[in-house]
Amino acid sequence: MKKFYYLLLLLLAISTSRAETVYVTDDVMLILRSGPSMKNKIVKMVRSGTSLTVLKRTHDGYIKVKTPSGTTGYILSRHTKKQPINKLQLKKSSEELKRLRTENLKLKTELETLKSKHTLVANSEAELTQQKNKLSQELAEIQQTAANSIQLKKQRDQLQERVVNAERELQQLKREKQTLENSSNQSWFIYGGLLAFAGILFGLLIPRISWKKKPSNWDSF
Repeated sequence: MKKFYYLLLLLLAISTSRAETVYVTDDVMLILRSGPSMKNKIVKMVRSGTSLTVLKRTHDGYIKVKTPSGTTGYILSRHTKKQPINKLQLKKSSEELKRLRTENLKLKTELETLKSKHTLVANSEAELTQQKNKLSQELAEIQQTAANSIQLKKQRDQLQERVVNAERELQQLKREKQTLENSSNQSWFIYGGLLAFAGILFGLLIPRISWKKKPSNWDSF
């Protein structure tokens, strides 16, 4: 008995896991009963097109189903079919078409937004290219200015070195001039001293020179 009970539960579980979906036919209200017989009480009235989950099939033309709200009961299988009624299909198709149109409009809006962004990006890219070219030109000018500055600094250093050398040569010339002036003054001093000494010596020697008078022919007469 227990094995039969477990087997029944297993079959019920399998049938539940593999549950199929059927739809109430026609646009009417159908009876959902508590059991697979006209004698069982009415559980609920379901409208045609309602989606029902099949829980179990019987041999007397009934199927046990569950409504979307969770109510379970039995309904004649001939009042159901595996595809929704045309009215529902049309409604779903209309809803799907509406959804697709909405998505299409949304995609068009996104496409326009992307086009606008693409235009902005293209403009930004053009501006960045211009800025890059401008910066490259400014960099080249700065590099040229730096090169000129380096050249000017080099020329300035050379001029400063030449000025320093010229100053050294000038100082050397001044020293040589001073040396020459000092030497000339010493020479004139020596010459003056010699002349003075010669004058003194000549003055001392003149009085000592005896002048002899030569005899004149007139004295013999």
